[in-house]
Amino acid sequence: MARDARGGRPAGHRPRVQLAALVVAGVFLLIGVLGFIPGITTDYGELRFGGHHSEALLLGLFQVSILHNAVHLLFGLVGLVMARTVAGARVFLAAGGAIYLALWLYGLVIEAVNPDGGANILPVNDADNWLHLALGFGMLALGLLLSNEAGTGGRLDNPAKRH
Repeated sequence: MARDARGGRPAGHRPRVQLAALVVAGVFLLIGVLGFIPGITTDYGELRFGGHHSEALLLGLFQVSILHNAVHLLFGLVGLVMARTVAGARVFLAAGGAIYLALWLYGLVIEAVNPDGGANILPVNDADNWLHLALGFGMLALGLLLSNEAGTGGRLDNPAKRH
């Protein structure tokens, strides 16, 4: 059976948690890039570096800024790097899910306390908040429920199986 370039597991086989992390990271990279494309981002002329004054809307729905787009790009790059190992993929998905749940809470607090205040450095609107909630639960579920060995509840990274 063919092996990967480092002589590890068979070529072409990647645990589901790593595939999920790669897909999620790819989506973050795509969203980060799309946030800089006029037309896909409406009111592109209103795109600001950060803060709640950026009126640009990705897909006409999600409020974005240069900082917001850069965070998506960075998050995607980190995900690609972390998806190289099963443990890294799990951490990316689970910790990323927790981060997005925290962003959801941040958005709720900002809206409740003072939506026009200086604390709103990442522009968020209702659509962003709902998306952050879905992303948070989705990533957390993927990171915690996908096993490196389907149905076994195996360890994150089994050194005995490394070559």
